[in-house]
Amino acid sequence: MRASQRARGEDVALVDALLSADERRRSSGVRFDELRSEQKALGKLIPRASGDEKAELLAKAGQLAADVKAADAEQHEADEEAKKLLVQLGNLVHPDVPVGGEEDFVVLETHGTIRDFGAEGFEPKDHLELGEALGAIDVERGAKVSGSRFYYLTGVGALLELALVNAAIAQATEAGFIPMLTPALVRPRAMEGTGFLGQAAENVYHLEKDDYYLVGTSEVPLAAYHMDEILDADKLPLRYAGFSPCFRREAGTYGKDTRGIFRVHQFDKVEMFSYVHPEDAENEHQRLLDWEKQWLTALELPFQVIDVASGDLGASASRKFDCEAWIPTQDKYRELTSASNCDGFQARRLSVRMRDTSDGKNKVQPLATLNGTLCAVPRTIVAILENHQLADGSVRVPEVLRPYLGGRELLEPVAK
Repeated sequence: MRASQRARGEDVALVDALLSADERRRSSGVRFDELRSEQKALGKLIPRASGDEKAELLAKAGQLAADVKAADAEQHEADEEAKKLLVQLGNLVHPDVPVGGEEDFVVLETHGTIRDFGAEGFEPKDHLELGEALGAIDVERGAKVSGSRFYYLTGVGALLELALVNAAIAQATEAGFIPMLTPALVRPRAMEGTGFLGQAAENVYHLEKDDYYLVGTSEVPLAAYHMDEILDADKLPLRYAGFSPCFRREAGTYGKDTRGIFRVHQFDKVEMFSYVHPEDAENEHQRLLDWEKQWLTALELPFQVIDVASGDLGASASRKFDCEAWIPTQDKYRELTSASNCDGFQARRLSVRMRDTSDGKNKVQPLATLNGTLCAVPRTIVAILENHQLADGSVRVPEVLRPYLGGRELLEPVAK
């Protein structure tokens, strides 16, 4: 755990503080049990005693009652301290994860061909210029109504989102995922249990009056869907594809990606989520990545797959793969999807367990959870507009989306 904290760039002393609090919890628990046992034994003697002996026993009983109360309070205090420290601790980092910060990722593979716009005889426009010409994106009125990093999708922009969501859900359903429309507001335990109230808390919107949190991903309500339940191990894996609005404060990104709709406060997303047997977690992680690669390939986007470095994992993931699509006007790859293996981290915190009855066993234990973005809509629209643009400002529609756009092959600029 110390090595894992060090790799994450997190406080190593937290591990020792947790061990100390846990030792206090254990020792105070033993002390409480001993005093309670003594108190019960004394309670049996008092009715049989009389005179000075009874007075002495009653005095001792009074002192014992005070000691029991103090030991119980100490046990509770130590337990609360241990719990408080435990929720601050990130998941154990997988040994194969590259160690370092945001820029220390390892490229695992690349897919597709990056277009040479110079050879085609024109300079590519960015997604905002294209989107405005298509009558698809309106950030000016988004800012007027809601502030910076908000936007409207209008006309073919709205239709493109609906096409993306329908196509993504269709792929997920075909792969065996159960489609889900999830709540956007959750209680604190759901948010904390999935690991979003630690280092990620600054990016979470909290409605203090009602003590609800706005989710930044449907991973949260999907992880909490089976909270406090025991699932049948024979029925695993359970796979859900959640569609929801997502809300992120984007704290710490001042001045970064301010143009257009790449980094925004509210967006829609299709998220894959899996409950699996712990022994199958790594295989499921690869399967989620394969479904993401299938999706981006169907959208005809050039992309690379990276193994995210330890300092950029987020609290709940032991390992994370990102798919980054090529953005022509930025001349670099940018994150479009992520697939994270959370092992038993979320399941333990949310008390999601499985009952294994194979080979005559009746074992109850935490299972593993994993999540993978299939389609974060605004960023996917950015990648589609920029990669599939034509010299006249129109945009070619990838074949996979055409059935959801009435067979339309081109998005064309609208007359001003």
